[in-house]
Amino acid sequence: MNYIRHLNAVFQQFSMDSRLNPTHISLYMALFQYWNINRFPQEFYINREDIMKMSKIGSKATYHRCLKNLHGWKYIRYLPSHNPYKGSKIRLPKFDTSTEPNKGTTTETTPEQLEGQALVPYTNSNKQITKSKKAKLPNNKNEVLDFFGKRKWPPLEGEKFYNHYSSIGWKVGGKIKIMDWQAAAENWMLKAKEIETAKPVSQKRDNLKTSKHKNYGQPL
Repeated sequence: MNYIRHLNAVFQQFSMDSRLNPTHISLYMALFQYWNINRFPQEFYINREDIMKMSKIGSKATYHRCLKNLHGWKYIRYLPSHNPYKGSKIRLPKFDTSTEPNKGTTTETTPEQLEGQALVPYTNSNKQITKSKKAKLPNNKNEVLDFFGKRKWPPLEGEKFYNHYSSIGWKVGGKIKIMDWQAAAENWMLKAKEIETAKPVSQKRDNLKTSKHKNYGQPL
């Protein structure tokens, strides 16, 4: 398995999935590292303490919740064990199903791997012919403003969205191309709503616990 293609595909999927938070991604990467250590078998056993330590998750409840989320969202197959002396099993669907050019053979995905696997762009082994999902971008600013208007958002928010992504070439994090601008706009609205509903910090409280009459002539 080409793990670089796999990671590129899975990170592209992460960027478009608004359900994920940093804990989900940290847990997935810990499971991927375990998969890597075991030479990418179809299934492998995990140790909860090791995975929690690698993913920096301190709560068992959070660990199990994120594990079940990743299973439910088809990023992993979680096969829990009720035997205290035997660890649970994990199966990671291969997000990259392209062939391996250096081996000269075609790697076909089995029906078991395809079951529940997230859809990702497919790349042929022939480097001269690349089949990938065509990016869906807005034709102009008015199309974006109309999209925001139909969802009862002010034109200013639509302009912010359009100007931001136009300035960085319609990429997430400056690296991953946006495949569906409407999905990205929905995520933008969700984040804007979260910021709007966030509890403001009290202005009456001295959060830094500093004197209001500090002498700035004194050395620190």
